[in-house]
Amino acid sequence: MTGIYAHSVPGRPTVQWEPLADHLARVGDTAARLAGVFGWGELARLAGTLHDIGKASEAFQAYLHGRAPSCDHSTAGARVAAADYPHPVGRILATLVAGHHAGLDDGDGIDRRLDPRQTEIPAFDGWQSHAAALPPMARLAPTRRFARSGPQGFTDAFLIRMLFSCLVDADFLETERFYAGARPVPRGGHPGIATLQARLRAHMDAVSATAPPSRVNAVRAEVLASVRERAALNPGLFTLTVPTGGGKTLASLTFALDHAARHGLRRVVHVAPFTAIIEQTAAVFRTALGEEAGILEHHATFDWQAAAARSRDDGTRDDGTGLDPVSRLRRAAENWDAPVVVTTAVQLFESLYANRTARCRKLHNLAGSVIVLDEAQAMPLPLLKPCLAAIEELARNYGASVVLCTATQPALRRIDGFAAGLPIDDTRELAPDPPRLARTLRRVAVERIPGATPDETVARRFAAAPRMLCIVNSRRHAKALFDRIAPLPGAVHLSTLMCPRHRRAVLDAARTTLRGEAPVRIVSTSLIEAGVDIDLPEVWRAATGLDAVAQSAGRCNREGALPEPGRVVVFDPADAPPPRALETARRAAEEVLRTRDDPLAPDAIRAYFQEVYWRRGEHALDAPRLDGETWPILPALAERATTQAFPFARIARAFRLIDEAMEPVIVPWRAAPDDDRAETLLARIAAMDRPLGDDLRRLQAYVVPVPPALRARWLALGRLRPVHPLLEGALLRLDDMAFYDPRTGLRLEDDAYRAPEDNIIA
Repeated sequence: MTGIYAHSVPGRPTVQWEPLADHLARVGDTAARLAGVFGWGELARLAGTLHDIGKASEAFQAYLHGRAPSCDHSTAGARVAAADYPHPVGRILATLVAGHHAGLDDGDGIDRRLDPRQTEIPAFDGWQSHAAALPPMARLAPTRRFARSGPQGFTDAFLIRMLFSCLVDADFLETERFYAGARPVPRGGHPGIATLQARLRAHMDAVSATAPPSRVNAVRAEVLASVRERAALNPGLFTLTVPTGGGKTLASLTFALDHAARHGLRRVVHVAPFTAIIEQTAAVFRTALGEEAGILEHHATFDWQAAAARSRDDGTRDDGTGLDPVSRLRRAAENWDAPVVVTTAVQLFESLYANRTARCRKLHNLAGSVIVLDEAQAMPLPLLKPCLAAIEELARNYGASVVLCTATQPALRRIDGFAAGLPIDDTRELAPDPPRLARTLRRVAVERIPGATPDETVARRFAAAPRMLCIVNSRRHAKALFDRIAPLPGAVHLSTLMCPRHRRAVLDAARTTLRGEAPVRIVSTSLIEAGVDIDLPEVWRAATGLDAVAQSAGRCNREGALPEPGRVVVFDPADAPPPRALETARRAAEEVLRTRDDPLAPDAIRAYFQEVYWRRGEHALDAPRLDGETWPILPALAERATTQAFPFARIARAFRLIDEAMEPVIVPWRAAPDDDRAETLLARIAAMDRPLGDDLRRLQAYVVPVPPALRARWLALGRLRPVHPLLEGALLRLDDMAFYDPRTGLRLEDDAYRAPEDNIIA
């Protein structure tokens, strides 16, 4: 049979359309190549062969010719897979193929689509003429060791999601390749791992050669030597426990590149807990590796995947590009096909439990990679067990090495007494003798103020201390405390009510001032705790978890230059009770602060985390919320291990690292009256038919996250307006800068919308 097509080109003769046979073969080959990294290439090839056989129907061909509406073309391949292959292989294939446009469905949704009595689809007779012969079962076996262990059903569900990633990425790539003649999509080459390794080694050697002798620099050199030596260890799970200021960010990158080069791993994925430090980390990496190093920043501030899902119809439409409008606007973050990726924990873990095509597309590129989890202690407690299960699975079956990198190593190992922990022992620690490093780099003394401390007391201390930092637990409290000290010389405010470029300018100015003698008085939310290189002699911290106290202490006497230990003061704010989300951590910290001489020592930190896990109980470490109820993820997988009818869609809805979703507002902030960068960028985006992905990513420097209700209200009042018609729901700009304070950022004075601020800690 001839004249059966997978994709049309509107306005062009059919000779320029893509034959279905070509598309099926190419997607199958590409999916096999992608999945071959973890040994499941032939099963992925078969999924690619079957994914679009429904396009052989007369109804779909009529749609391509403009004579009929779109129709279901995904169910056909799912039914063939389920009929021709035994369980569980047939079920796995059916799940992949049925979801390759609309996303992985729950098991009951797949059942409905497989049952002809419940779901009618167009006849697709003759599809065999356009597809390769279906292989026997023996050919579908994995080509590398594959171990089923851990929580029941988890390994199989994870495999389905990884194969799904290969299928949808292959489909996107091959569709894009076909249309590249009409819409070229440049995909430049990047330096290889070995080149980046050599560049970093040269950079680090130059830094070491010029570093002045000091206790801190001696520790940094020792840590660097240790990670270089231990890069030869076999791939798997590692810890890197280095006190704040010990150079762990570049030490972790050194290990990752050396380890990848030694063992043939493909990329480095650096994962940070907060969007606020992503740009700084990426900038550090670019300085070390070069601007052209191919470092991909993938933020969670703009969730283009969710925007793409909102812009799609039912997923069956072929609009002549094969991609939905928003997906066409973002290239670099599509599938993490870069040598170094810097991203957030939200992006990593929510993608690992996602079901939508765009969100899952990148997952296969985690196989055979080095994944550095910076500030590993920041994984949220209600999702801790699912997060650990994913980490262990990546190392066990997908050839990944995962490094838990932190100054405050949580008790996440089984040898720490945590039954659901990771199988890591002390031989997999990359730093040399962490307890000794902690003693060597002890630069602060921690005080605990009893009772409640009013803001007025903190303000009086600010007046007496010309250089001081106070970190509080909410944006509202930061604003209120700053208002008290604003008249003092050197008063500075930092929170995510300020756009990243504004915060960066304020921090740069504060660092410059600190090199002289002028006062610097900073009020900040927790965004300053992780990855921000700033050094003050005194730090006050509103009561919180001990890990956050340790991070705060890392901004105090950071270089060890003071003749006496820096002062770290933990206090209970009288004017701002701690958010309920911090209550367990705060109570566990209180016990350690009360009983330990050095509450920041490694054994004290371990005792703190053990107390946190004990207080919560293991049942509370897999306790996401779904439709108002607690809905554990791992038991939901175990219940369906035999049938393989996993609830992928419900899991994706339940797995949210951030309980209250925030939505972006673009603020065209000016560093100076003649600074037109934001307005120029916004005007260029608004004028283009298809805005450039690079321009959209640059907008992240001007994003302020706000509660959805406030965003909707401001849009209705005309304070916000869309930047571009294609992105009407995803991209709104502030239209009246009177609502943006030049010192504290976005004004949220409307009392009706202040309550959610109590839960915003950055």
